[in-house]
Amino acid sequence: FFRPFSSCSIASGSTPTPAQWRQLLDSCKHFVIYNRPVEYISSYIALVEVKARVEAYYCRVRIKSQPAVPNYRIHIFAMSSSILENIGSPTAVIGFGATTLLLLGTTYYFLKSSEEQSSRDGRRGSGSSSISSGTANNGTANGHAEKVKELDRSKYPGGHLTIYYGSQTGTAQMFAKQIASECESHGFCPRIVDLQDVVDNEDVDAIDEQEAAFANLDGDGALIRATLSHPHYRDADAETKDGQSSQSQSRSKALFFMATYGEGEPTDNAQQFVEMMKGKSGISNIYKIETPGAERSISSGGGSSSNLEEKKAEDDDNMAATASFMSGRNATFLNDLDYAVFGLGNKQYEHYNNMSRFIDAALEQCGATRVAAIGLGDDDDDLEGDFETWKDNVLWPSLTDKYVKGAAVVKTKKEEGGVTSLSLPSCPYVAEYLKTDENVAEVDQSLIQTSAKHYSQAEDCPIVARRELRDPSDPGSTLHMEIDISKHMDTMKYQTADNLGILPKNDPATVEAVANALNFDLDARFQLQPNTTDQGDSSSSSSKHTLPFPTPCTIRTCLTQYCDLAGPPRRSDLKQLAPYARNPIDRKALLRMSSKEGKAEYKEKIVEAYVGIADIVTRLCTSIEIPLEHFIMVCPRLQPRYYTISSSSTVFPKTIHITLAVLEDGVVFKGLCSGHLAGMKTGDMVRAFVRESTFRLPKQVERPLLMFGPGTGIAPMRAMLQERSHQRKNMGVDQQQQQGANILYFGCKNRSMDYIYHDELESFQNEGTLTELHLAFSREQAQKVYVQHLLAKNAKDTWKLIHDDKASIFVCGAVKMGADVDHALQDIISAEGGMSREKAKAYLNKMTAAGRFVQELWC
Repeated sequence: FFRPFSSCSIASGSTPTPAQWRQLLDSCKHFVIYNRPVEYISSYIALVEVKARVEAYYCRVRIKSQPAVPNYRIHIFAMSSSILENIGSPTAVIGFGATTLLLLGTTYYFLKSSEEQSSRDGRRGSGSSSISSGTANNGTANGHAEKVKELDRSKYPGGHLTIYYGSQTGTAQMFAKQIASECESHGFCPRIVDLQDVVDNEDVDAIDEQEAAFANLDGDGALIRATLSHPHYRDADAETKDGQSSQSQSRSKALFFMATYGEGEPTDNAQQFVEMMKGKSGISNIYKIETPGAERSISSGGGSSSNLEEKKAEDDDNMAATASFMSGRNATFLNDLDYAVFGLGNKQYEHYNNMSRFIDAALEQCGATRVAAIGLGDDDDDLEGDFETWKDNVLWPSLTDKYVKGAAVVKTKKEEGGVTSLSLPSCPYVAEYLKTDENVAEVDQSLIQTSAKHYSQAEDCPIVARRELRDPSDPGSTLHMEIDISKHMDTMKYQTADNLGILPKNDPATVEAVANALNFDLDARFQLQPNTTDQGDSSSSSSKHTLPFPTPCTIRTCLTQYCDLAGPPRRSDLKQLAPYARNPIDRKALLRMSSKEGKAEYKEKIVEAYVGIADIVTRLCTSIEIPLEHFIMVCPRLQPRYYTISSSSTVFPKTIHITLAVLEDGVVFKGLCSGHLAGMKTGDMVRAFVRESTFRLPKQVERPLLMFGPGTGIAPMRAMLQERSHQRKNMGVDQQQQQGANILYFGCKNRSMDYIYHDELESFQNEGTLTELHLAFSREQAQKVYVQHLLAKNAKDTWKLIHDDKASIFVCGAVKMGADVDHALQDIISAEGGMSREKAKAYLNKMTAAGRFVQELWC
């Protein structure tokens, strides 16, 4: 089959249509095209236009008639539209004909040259494939499976346990590693897998085997099964009478650590997997899944779907869409998978732990069996405490009872007092020090963790304008900055109200202090490589996505740009640091604060005191001695801070504007990124990248905009007003009258102190772009007034805008404000629309699904 990438659009008109491409590809009967990314290019076959940007997308080509023939990869290359316009010319037709003939000739050559090898490979033994005889499914460079040791069941009576993670900042990955470190003591052999590796799987043999074994299994289903149900990582079912491992009586075991990003969205490395699971599970609305952690029981069998289908049936308006989506559901293709899920979320957000709830329900819908109740961690309270409670009281008891039972398990050695032996832990990578003048290529991007890809995407851009937006009488600070992207238009091109990611830097004095304390040479250059010598059975995981950031670099760059030296470490970080403390007092203090019993002390002495890793190694636990690679492993990564862009890409295509509040708490604490930016001046370089936003203006200019942006939440509203103003100025008089109304609700403390961009808003009003401006100055009267209070006063007009005029609603700001606006809108819809509160909420949910109700909120 042939299917374009979801992010790829083939141009219409004079350029080839998908049908034309399919016709071309069908002429090569030997080939089947898979839309799976690979790393190497072997030949060119087609030209496509990719959203007017020159990008490269790769496909795998496999010769269907000869299973043992080596895999070939075809590169689908994106060219400019000027070249594509000539597709229909005689020259192009001849070119395509020659390409096709060359491709077929090459195929014939390799078929003949590999015939003998194919014959040998085809006689590997009756009834068994190369996969089931000891190969792994983490695709290798040549697309074939790699050899894996046979499992020692006396050492691992519980069998294999694969741990998948969807992580944005690294916490879910950290939890996955923690579970892996405890697996051996519970009788399991762990394997850690980045969810991006599921969709990037290059093990063609495993994919083929799944397609052959299951009727009506499409490419996505085969791809998912090739990892989640790989034969090598299935174990004999506990109920097998003869105790032998057979494919029909064996099952896979999987844990999923799923972080929820933003307003209920998947993390970057889980996006494609989530999209696949939406189709396979038939779940059309991922925001309507109720999965209370304490109420979900451990399933005794796979495929139970009554809760989910009853929930769908409650919404009559969604029945048609649900029925259509459910037609793609495959209710049995994961019926040999046992699973458990732990979610990482924040209760301040409406869609709390949405991704973990979805994966938990989707796996069940696809026939998998839940073997432990879902765990939901709340980062607004005690995420690590929730995780520890779940793993100790739910996960391990469930897994050991079901799979280990009475088998003997070798326990880790204990020191006096029950403390685990503090031998230095293994490290997943090694630091190779380089000579000053030694030229070494940057490590392969496939080795870099998915959650760290922003380090490679970011560009150095100069600040060209900077000004304070608040009045001097206000002790706070809100800055307007303009960043020049003219030299990076290929990578930094943005759309109105997108997000700008800023990579902060640690203070040079802090970097110097840490280096001195740990005896690091800041000017030394090094390169990280996967540690292939320290991986036993219990650490079986691919070297893909192992490294935390790109190298080579100097230690100064490492500590300045990649290591979070100032933010409070998690309790698990303190536990990881403890083995490196030479002084027993330091070691005991770190272990005490990392324990469940030490949560209160940790909160008082670390979180509330704004203590970071730098403070620990330079002041509090000075006996810590740690090698560079181990410090990199233990120290949290320095994460980007995202700012909603406050400029229109049409009006300012070569500059990006951002609006930021400088976080400061006296002399004790200053926000790392805002403090970093506050100290910069015009001409200084900032490292940044563009991230797509959910804010998008309606294509119909007659549709009204209803905007809520108090404080710095005004940023995207300013951008959209600039865009609407530009549209208006380029319209005729009649068209201007047809443009939809633009209504803004803005709030701040005091008109004379922090009413930011007031001159621009007044200008938008005077020219007719801003139809209504509702201002809430919370401190100008005895009783505080916020934007939701003003909204309630305009109930009738708001209902008309929403229901009759099909207005789009945009909300940006603090989570609490967003929730208050949401509740006020529900009240208006219920009262003015004559419907129940539940239907009013469903009404807003439909608007959200249609892109008419968009929120970007922060804690």
